[in-house]
Formats: sequence, structure tokens, C-alpha cells
Amino acid sequence: MIYTNLALFDLDHTLIPGDSDLLWTNFLVAKKQIEKVNTRLSDRFFAQYKNGTLNLNEFLEYQLKPLKVIEKNSLLSLREEFVHEKIKPIICQEAKELVYSHLKAGHLCALVTATNEFITEPIAEIFGFHKLIATLVEKDSQGEYTGRSYGVASFQEGKIIRVKEWLNSLHLNFHDFEKTFFYSDSVNDIPLLETVTNPIATNPDDVLHKHADRRGWQIINIFDNA
Repeated sequence: MIYTNLALFDLDHTLIPGDSDLLWTNFLVAKKQIEKVNTRLSDRFFAQYKNGTLNLNEFLEYQLKPLKVIEKNSLLSLREEFVHEKIKPIICQEAKELVYSHLKAGHLCALVTATNEFITEPIAEIFGFHKLIATLVEKDSQGEYTGRSYGVASFQEGKIIRVKEWLNSLHLNFHDFEKTFFYSDSVNDIPLLETVTNPIATNPDDVLHKHADRRGWQIINIFDNA
């Protein structure tokens, strides 16, 4: 199939009004699968993320530990329960319609998120994306998760690298499309927003809102009526 346009979407606080990483951690705590969240560390990571200074390697080392300590079959069962209880109820109709409008128009659509692929695979399926680009998680020779990531993380400039790699695998690049869209809420996504022809600041944080306003970008809030 020939796609004339490309539509890319961030996930957390863009398509869902929350942080899927944090929701997953809190879910595991409630299920007594891991110890209580280190609030001080969690708050520090969140503050760094908001101001664009997050050390992603440090964060991933912390965030991916449950994949190592919980047996794979249990993880998959917990993930299914998590998506049903914590994710599906917060996906608003506006978010579904936004993604569907691009799919219906025949655009090539991808979810591009720094959140790891284990958490986001079923979420991408709910929305019907053609492709998930997320932080990759390592498995050992037995197929068990190691609690480590690998490859280029889809974070900040890494999102551009990963999208280009994906497009290259399809023998495409950004310039092969008439229009390229990217929807995001975060200052961390300014590099990819600057790369596309149609950047849309979606439920933007304060820094991104100011940047988008200066650049004359479209600004939307799909959670107003959620």
C-alpha cells in the first residue's frame, strides 16, 4: 500500500491522561508484586522528565527491574489485567477519534513513545497503530526478560533515529510523504516535532506550549471534554 502521509503519536499525556510507566509501577505495588515505590526517586525522575534533563539509562534501570524479578507468564497475566483495569478506562473517545481519523484517511500511523515496549504493545494494539516504536526490552536465550533495555531508546533525539530506522526498513524516508504529523505533549519531543511538517502540541506542558506558540504550531487539548 502507498501512504501519502505519515502520522506519529506520543502516548503518555498525549493519548492517555496519565503516565503508563507510573501506572504500571503503582499497579504492581498494589498487587504486592514489588515493594512500595521510592517516592523520592520517582519524584526526581518525573521532575527531570518535565524539564528535559532525565537520565534515561538511570530511569530504565529502575523502571525495568520488575521484568527481571517477576516470572514471564505472571508478567503477561499482570499486563493483561493492568491494561483492562488501568488503561482502557482512561482512553477517551477524543483520543480514539484522533488516531482513527488518520487511519481512516489512509495515513501510515505509528505510536512513538519512550515507554518500554512491554507496557505499550497492548496499548498500541487498542488504537490500531501500524507500528509501535518504543524502548526495546532485552530477553535472554530462554525468552525471559533480563530487566535491561537495548538499542537506541525512543527518547528525545532517539525518537528521530528510531523513526528513520523504521521508515528505512520500508524503503521510505520523511520526504516521501506529502505531510508528516507528530502529536506530543512534552518538551522532550521538540526534536521530532521540529522534524515533521505538521507538529501538533497536544495537551502540551508549559515549556512546549510556549515553544509551540512562538513557532506558530497548532495547539490542541483532547482531554478538555474527557
